[in-house]
Amino acid sequence: MKSVVTILVLFFSVTMFAQKGFQGKAIYKSKTTFDMSRFDKSKMSEERKKRILDRMKNMLEKTFVLNFDQSASIYKEEEKLATPGGAGRGFRFGGFGGGTKYKNIKEKKALEATEFFGKKFLVSENLEQPKWELGSETKQIGKYTCYKATLIKKPNALDFGSFRRKSSKTKKVKDSTKTKNILDEVELPKEILVTAWYTPQIPVSNGPGEYWGLPGLILEINSGKTTILCSEIVINPSDKIEISAPTKGKEITRKKYNKTIKKKMEEMREMFKNRRKSSNRRSRH
Repeated sequence: MKSVVTILVLFFSVTMFAQKGFQGKAIYKSKTTFDMSRFDKSKMSEERKKRILDRMKNMLEKTFVLNFDQSASIYKEEEKLATPGGAGRGFRFGGFGGGTKYKNIKEKKALEATEFFGKKFLVSENLEQPKWELGSETKQIGKYTCYKATLIKKPNALDFGSFRRKSSKTKKVKDSTKTKNILDEVELPKEILVTAWYTPQIPVSNGPGEYWGLPGLILEINSGKTTILCSEIVINPSDKIEISAPTKGKEITRKKYNKTIKKKMEEMREMFKNRRKSSNRRSRH
């Protein structure tokens, strides 16, 4: 009897989502964990530590909105109101600006409108079918029955949530007079296990951020130190938006964009080290 009910639910779901003009809206909460113990060993004042942790929270805990139809989607960070004494959107690692991610599953194309140090980019890439391994394990997320799927992917050097703290085996012995940098304390793993939970009750092959390719909307992602969880879904919202590709920004491929950002971050890292070395020399004299 249970299997018959499941088949009927899926049938009516597919029928409803096949309607012309269908659109959905999903709210996702993203949270990335970060090892705060490094601050305990610093000589910072408690007040400054608190300010840094508050800003880190704004960077590591975010809310995103996914607007989708049968073939395309737009994924964007939800705007935050300014808080007294601080930036409304917190600070962004490496000078990155919030972007709009557009995916067209039917055409296998993706575009991201983003900003880096005041320059606007339109990053394009071809979508390749993710190699998900489907499982039979289920769990309930809200009113939706979700199925488990896993994926092994290469880490993204620009994704702060992919980093992990270096183990004692990989750490090099550092002279106490040498400059320390937060990037010296972390490393990228060789590969990352991604766990997704999707629901066939919403039969669209889409999901938050870069994730897609399953027989149902992805409601939860666990990847490295980051968890993305859907907190609300509205089917055919009254306030619909146009789901179309962004057009503003310098067009660049994903490969060239990543190369550009990596080079800029390396330059910043060297500049930071040189400043610290210069400051240490002045303090000794």
